[in-house]
Amino acid sequence: MSGKADPRAAGEGTTSRTRLDRGRGALGPALQLVHTGRAPTRAVLTAELGVTRATAGAVAAELEALGLIRVDARPGAAAGAQGRPSHRLSIAEDGPVALAAQVHADGFRAALVGLGGRIVATAPGRLSVDADPAQVLGAVVEAGAGLLRTTGRRCVGAAVAVPSAVAEPEGLALNPLHVAWPAGAPVRRIFEECVRAAGITGPAFAANDVNLAALAEHRHGAGRGARDLLCVATGHRGVGGALVLDGRLHTGSSGLALEVGHLTVNPEGRPCHCGSRGCLDVEADPLAFLTAAGREPGPEVSLLRQAEDLVRNHRDDPAVREAVAALIDRLGLGLAGLVNILNPDRIILGGLHRTLLEADPDRLRAVVAGRSLWGRSGAVPVLPCTLSHNSLVGAAELAWQPVLDDPLAALAREAGHG
Repeated sequence: MSGKADPRAAGEGTTSRTRLDRGRGALGPALQLVHTGRAPTRAVLTAELGVTRATAGAVAAELEALGLIRVDARPGAAAGAQGRPSHRLSIAEDGPVALAAQVHADGFRAALVGLGGRIVATAPGRLSVDADPAQVLGAVVEAGAGLLRTTGRRCVGAAVAVPSAVAEPEGLALNPLHVAWPAGAPVRRIFEECVRAAGITGPAFAANDVNLAALAEHRHGAGRGARDLLCVATGHRGVGGALVLDGRLHTGSSGLALEVGHLTVNPEGRPCHCGSRGCLDVEADPLAFLTAAGREPGPEVSLLRQAEDLVRNHRDDPAVREAVAALIDRLGLGLAGLVNILNPDRIILGGLHRTLLEADPDRLRAVVAGRSLWGRSGAVPVLPCTLSHNSLVGAAELAWQPVLDDPLAALAREAGHG
């Protein structure tokens, strides 16, 4: 063979690099489109990005080279389809992961979550939470580090969902009452120290569990396609809310927006830890349901499991039926107030609230519509959350965000710290 370079090959290489240079700014948007399922093919990616087919191909090839997506160059054409089928795009199943963790009143769990919100591996949940946040966060990171060792996956970062408002920029858990942590615990700093001590690379984050559930549902679940999404949920204790405005999670000036648990829904109700009375937090959570149904909470399973079992399997009991109706009315009253203030285009409910919606959707929707101005002028869809472990998936979204923003820079930083 001649030792001279083929000028045509050199020209093709230069053209390819030029296309990629032009498309570098599109790497993040392209990855987000594939990550959220909005670009299943290269043709759709081209249209969504507003670039040429060649540039979209170079961008997809670069994301594949980074180990983030897969490009199927030989897709099968659908029956009756015209023309050449477009290359299919999918998440790399063996690609990197984020370490996600969730702490709640009845325990904690760790998981590895890939792009697309896919849970790759989970560590068994624990059924007790120490009053020292350092002990809990250390244990959850240890469990996550074990998953990383077992799977051999590359980790892009870590995040933990906690049952408390988290003030920014300090990352302080202001009201972790249901896990008996001290108010103002520096959860993000503690979590980051545990992550570093375990030798895990990438940034570390901490955020409110319902905020993260809303983020996950908006990208991968019942909230997909909504512009202004309201999420209200109760898991193990208390009630939380979150808002996605124009496609972005709204956390307010310091991370404390939408503390919906302290809406008054029963002025003569039980005292709340905030100093008021009859708040959603103590009138519409699993403990409130068990109390309304005349049941004494047991220690064998979580409060959420006990409450959901009653709703699903004991509706023939008049006390349970009355408790379901009472909590639906309280929840509907709170949602109606939020609809009047926020005017969302969709409401999604999680935890026990999802189960109550499924038990009597007509009653809940009627209360919301009857008590809200916007509900009467046009029905606001009220839907159940659809993701399992959505707070875990949302925590992973937080850890993945730097990669989604700038894949090249984020993965270069991770390699530099590896």
